[in-house]
Amino acid sequence: MKVGVVVFPGSNCDRDALYAARLAGAEAVPLWHEEADLHGADLIVLPGGFAYGDYLRAGALARFSPIMGAVEAHARRGGLVLGICNGFQVLAEAGLLPGALLRNASLRFEHGWVRLTVTRRDTPFTAAIPDGRTLRLPVAHGEGCYFLPETELDALEARGGVLFRYALPEGNPNGSLRDVAGVLDGGGRVCGLMPHPERAVEALLGSDDGLLVLRSLVASAASTVVAGAVQVGPGAGQAGSGGA
Repeated sequence: MKVGVVVFPGSNCDRDALYAARLAGAEAVPLWHEEADLHGADLIVLPGGFAYGDYLRAGALARFSPIMGAVEAHARRGGLVLGICNGFQVLAEAGLLPGALLRNASLRFEHGWVRLTVTRRDTPFTAAIPDGRTLRLPVAHGEGCYFLPETELDALEARGGVLFRYALPEGNPNGSLRDVAGVLDGGGRVCGLMPHPERAVEALLGSDDGLLVLRSLVASAASTVVAGAVQVGPGAGQAGSGGA
């Protein structure tokens, strides 16, 4: 199972993401933003940082990178995509996730540790997280205040699209509506998360809770790969082989 980590000019968490993916049991490769080929990656990670210096606003320029066309096509095919911090902002700008990430309510760059509650465990991003477990992950962002009009946020919550929320004791660091920390697209295959799971993979350094997210994804992507291999094996698809 292969993880592709997109590298934009200004990305600064790509190596952390590569390390975390390998620690979770995957092959991991960097994908330069000027490429239009995902090189067979099953899971795409858009890492944190300051893509294109966050000029105009966070993610506004990165969404036009050549590789984003391939990422969007991967998502349309049902491929898994995780956007972390700046990666979340890029996915929102690209229209792959609902909502927008605004300046923090404090008008400051917020960094430190937060607790997250997990609203669902029936997703590729959370399947390995034990019931009742909260996650301790770090945050580091200036534009992490999640916004969506109230009626649209109601609809997002109703369909289970709010996957992670900030929780006590640290609470909400940025003023996000309803403590939203991470959301899903309508198909449940694209996720944006403001805290950094890739920076929480060593207990000695404060937390290894991020591995639960990465291991969930690696296992889910691997099972999809195996299922696909079964589908294209000898004799597969003979019934209804006309296709669409």
